[in-house]
Amino acid sequence: MPQTDKLRGAYCPLVVPFKNGQIDYGTYESLVERQISQGTHGLLVNATSGEPTMLTAQERGDLAEFVVKISKGRLPVCAGTASESFEQTALLVERFDKIDVDSIVIVTPFYSAPPQRGVLEYFTKLGARTEKPLLAYHIPGRAAFRLEIDTLAAIKERVPHFVGLKNTDADMEFVTGAIAKLGRDFRIFAGSELPALPTLAVGGSGLMITASNVAPKLVAQLYDAIAARDIARATEVNLKLYPLFRGVAFESSPIPIKYMLKRLGVLKANEHRLPLVPASAETEQRLDRVLRDVGLL
Repeated sequence: MPQTDKLRGAYCPLVVPFKNGQIDYGTYESLVERQISQGTHGLLVNATSGEPTMLTAQERGDLAEFVVKISKGRLPVCAGTASESFEQTALLVERFDKIDVDSIVIVTPFYSAPPQRGVLEYFTKLGARTEKPLLAYHIPGRAAFRLEIDTLAAIKERVPHFVGLKNTDADMEFVTGAIAKLGRDFRIFAGSELPALPTLAVGGSGLMITASNVAPKLVAQLYDAIAARDIARATEVNLKLYPLFRGVAFESSPIPIKYMLKRLGVLKANEHRLPLVPASAETEQRLDRVLRDVGLL
């Protein structure tokens, strides 16, 4: 199977459990196994849900290697860089190139607010470090940078294995325009919850949403319904998930997710690294209602 054929479906952007400030690899393994057993289509390491900017580059590389080892080819693995500098990103890309990840997602530069031509050069030079399928992580709300469709096309022209993006944005015109410009084979994954179904409906290839940490089976069913062209079923699942889709944004990700996983007994503790902190008491009460409304509690 060509590697790009694996880039479809519901990928879970895994949270990272901590114990006394250190990564709890035993619990992390159980999270991977839970996703596999509940029908998730792929695993995403070092996305926003995994608090990657609170991890060292060494830890991010170690997590990707760990997931590849644990999953043993049962699910495709996409590894994220989440680095603020070109050099650190390049080192991670080179490390991922040597291990058996199926694809690599590179977040657009953040904080620096570069021009479009700078991002074109950024992805061009990173693309030369690997031949694995590359995706851009488009997250304007956190990166303070918005990709233009012409920039995507220019990157694709220079980097043939640039195959898509995780789009954490609600702009369906951007998604539709990108597919119209680059073709139906350009893989666009919904990166946030509320635009998930619309993204699939206009031609998106899948989901990479943090809600799948809490309800992996339901999120996979949402994609499966669209893949089967069962709009009625997709609408039904989307409505069932709607309280959860709203709840994940009650506080910064993954604060609500980790609380809900603790409440469900999946995590022993909802520990974070600073500056993130556990959910407030008020948010906990609201999230308990979410879990009841979705039928998980």
